[in-house]
Amino acid sequence: MDPYSVIIKPRLSEKTMNQIYDENKITFVVRRSANKRVIKDAFQELYETKVLSVNTHITPRGEKVATIEVEESGIAEDIAISLGVF
Repeated sequence: MDPYSVIIKPRLSEKTMNQIYDENKITFVVRRSANKRVIKDAFQELYETKVLSVNTHITPRGEKVATIEVEESGIAEDIAISLGVF
């Protein structure tokens, strides 16, 4: 599966912004049919960094959201900056 079709957009809220700084996690809206392994592989291919864990849930609006914890400290912040979050 194409990584650009798996990871749709970053999800921004006060909680996810705090996770970027405090826990080195970044949150994305992802394709609903993608499983954790596909999401992990797509993220590693797009951003060339090692992923520790992927947690997913489906919102009441029907969007699938993945919270991705990266291995190196500060990388989540660098990715957020490159995406234009800040």
